[in-house]
Amino acid sequence: MFESVIGLEVHLAVNTASKLFCTCHADSFGRPPNSVTCPVCLGLPGTLPRVNRAAVEKAVMLSLALGCSVPDYSRFSRKHYFYPDAPKNYQTSQADGPFGEHGSLTLKGGRSIGVTRCHLEEDAGRSVHPEYQDHSLIDLNRAGAALIELVTEPDIRTPAEAREFLQQIRSVARALGVSDASPEEGKMRADVNVSLRRPGEELGVKVEIKNLNSFRSVQGALEYEIRRQADLLDAGKQVTQQTRGWNEGGQKTYLMREKETSADYRYLEDPDIAPVALDAPWLERIRLASGELPDAKEARYLAAGVREADATLIAFERDLATFFDAALSELSAQESGATPQQLANWLGSDVSGWLNTNGLSLDGSGLTPTLLVSLVSLIARSEISGKTAKDLLPEVMQGADPATLVAERGLGQISDDAAVGELVDGVLSANPALVAKTRENPNAINALLGLVMRESRGKARPELVRGLLEERLGL
Repeated sequence: MFESVIGLEVHLAVNTASKLFCTCHADSFGRPPNSVTCPVCLGLPGTLPRVNRAAVEKAVMLSLALGCSVPDYSRFSRKHYFYPDAPKNYQTSQADGPFGEHGSLTLKGGRSIGVTRCHLEEDAGRSVHPEYQDHSLIDLNRAGAALIELVTEPDIRTPAEAREFLQQIRSVARALGVSDASPEEGKMRADVNVSLRRPGEELGVKVEIKNLNSFRSVQGALEYEIRRQADLLDAGKQVTQQTRGWNEGGQKTYLMREKETSADYRYLEDPDIAPVALDAPWLERIRLASGELPDAKEARYLAAGVREADATLIAFERDLATFFDAALSELSAQESGATPQQLANWLGSDVSGWLNTNGLSLDGSGLTPTLLVSLVSLIARSEISGKTAKDLLPEVMQGADPATLVAERGLGQISDDAAVGELVDGVLSANPALVAKTRENPNAINALLGLVMRESRGKARPELVRGLLEERLGL
């Protein structure tokens, strides 16, 4: 029986207006090839880099959030390698003195995953391989954009844990505003290192799988690679240290090259970039600007009475959490009768379902926290039924005021005992057979309740109808 030992290298595109060492626009997604470049990010002779202060602050912010120690001085280095999409023939990165070291992140099950380091580096360009052509093209739009590289300790034991770690890192990065961390836009990528060993033995020979751009790919690549290495070891063969790629269509890894070591990169402290001094006042300003992390939000929602599953769902999705916090503030300012759990129910199910169906985000809809609180409050005060609220939701999602819709269309629930009592008596007298059946089998009361609701056109309050039926029938 083998135990898998997994470490991750996570790359996050930093949310800055410009690239790491020049003033070119940082976000080149969807722009024409080679349209967002300048002499600095093209690596032309005679150019000098200038460090992007905002990128440094965001790297430090993430480092602090992960409990990393931050040095007094941080340095940039040249990492030498020769690829067509690296115009300088080296990458400006960090070897010694990264912005953060020796942190950790705790998974939901309580296991702590060590974070070795958190550093800044520049992104490379992109090689494009036209189908059925005998040449490749280079797009340098992405070259020089700021990346945070986060390296874990080999503390992860299963592909599922690796996926959870990445999902939590994405949530933290988004909550801090450090990165959009969108794998589909190439703003979050991961390399995975995996080896096998017998429990209690020394670490095995690791294999690296490069450039995985989705959580599903990370989990799938690890599951395949663990099987491949186990098959080799069971057959008495050795695992060799390699860099492998992931074939999404075939769901298998493939050999790219024999693995380099760090010495192959010939790290050299960059003589053109002065060390960055990180003094105490600057660090304190970064801490104060960091805001609340998902774990703290989740704890606050739990304390407010929200169920754990709903609290986790909302706290770890930045847009939902921002909207929910505004709705909670609105709720506390009113005497609405609604609860945080009722808000969470609607936000996590009906609202999210409508957004997914229509391919929209909260920002792209007309829904506001005030409108959602108004809708949920109408239900809580028994002014409308849950069904009526669901019927109104599409219009509310487009900015309509639910209270106005209810008033204009006469959709309010009938809560008057006498009025509902007349409806109940009419249904009972018109359905003697069903009345007799219900007296024999109380579960049949739902059929009578449905008839009363139909007579009231859905306006009678269901709880009142059921109570009056039980009273009339002596149940």
